[in-house]
Amino acid sequence: QVQLVESGGGLVQPGGSLRLSCAASGSIFNPNAMGWYRQAPGKQRELVASITTYGRTTYADSAKDRSTISRDNTKNTVSLQMSSLKPEDTAVYYCHVGRFLAVADPNGYWGQGTQVTVSS
Repeated sequence: QVQLVESGGGLVQPGGSLRLSCAASGSIFNPNAMGWYRQAPGKQRELVASITTYGRTTYADSAKDRSTISRDNTKNTVSLQMSSLKPEDTAVYYCHVGRFLAVADPNGYWGQGTQVTVSS
């Protein structure tokens, strides 16, 4: 059984920064893509950033100029550093492990989600 445990969400002021981390445990297929998706109220879940086992990355247009995704393959962890946060970044952020870089894998795994609220 694969488990993904996220940390790092919370309340952030506009213009601030945050770092989300996710630790995966269990029998994870390899190679894989680890990524972050988010879902705001009333909206569909969308990709924020993703990174493969080999370090290839992809970012949403809304995030690419102010986000950095990284991973540690020895620890099965993935982190997302975001800066210049805006109120529209407010959402529940989900960690995902799957086979594909740019789309969610229907046979992949999800974390429980962590709330990020950008507000003054």
